[in-house]
Amino acid sequence: MVSKTFTIIDATGIHARPATILVSAASKFDAEIKLEYNGKSVNLKSIMGVMSLGIPKGAVIKISAEGSDEEEALRVLEDTLKSAGLAE
Repeated sequence: MVSKTFTIIDATGIHARPATILVSAASKFDAEIKLEYNGKSVNLKSIMGVMSLGIPKGAVIKISAEGSDEEEALRVLEDTLKSAGLAE
């Protein structure tokens, strides 16, 4: 299992559009990918799960991946967060 923490820098946090971008990126991998925030953990391949967390600007989130392509999944998700200006 691999994991990494990020700080949300988007002014509106993780709302519908960025959540869709993240879920789309995560869904391309076989690994089980979890998003953790504020003591809750959801499947990053579930748009409703991600939206239910209500992640605001300044939040610290953790993404973890476990499976055959976990390293690549985490790398792509990190690139996605940074290129979309969502997190650092």
